Amino acid sequence: MKRRPSFDEIYMNLATELAERSHCVKAKVGAVLAKDTRIVSLGYNGPPAGTHNCDEQWPETGCPRDSKGSCSLALHAEQNAILYAVKNQVRLNNAVLYVTLSPCIACARVIFTAGIKKVWYKDSYAAFKNLPTDEGIDFLKTFGVEVQRWINQ
Repeated sequence: MKRRPSFDEIYMNLATELAERSHCVKAKVGAVLAKDTRIVSLGYNGPPAGTHNCDEQWPETGCPRDSKGSCSLALHAEQNAILYAVKNQVRLNNAVLYVTLSPCIACARVIFTAGIKKVWYKDSYAAFKNLPTDEGIDFLKTFGVEVQRWINQ
């Protein structure tokens, strides 16, 4: 008998697939928000709709950098998922976030404020950015959000 995948597996696999939609030339990140075993929103990183697609406008270098060396145009995948949910009046209290790159500190503050109760992540933002610690993960854990690294199940 074929094993049925868990919802966690399905949602993390979907986040991984969504990442491939990104127009970012530096990193492709996907996010899925679920509540009560139902998808309530999803997103991937990239510039706001109606602006530039980085892979088309700046295919070699990506978009211009801000003062901290980050993308000047990009919304993070979890930001896009949360903003879409809010725009559509979806309540995120007790939702679960599945994201392919752990949240940065700014996204962690938004995740906490939105009432998301758990975050599953695949890869480390700190490792990607060559930072000493995952500040976003530390922040979420400090304030009671359950955070778990996804190890291929």
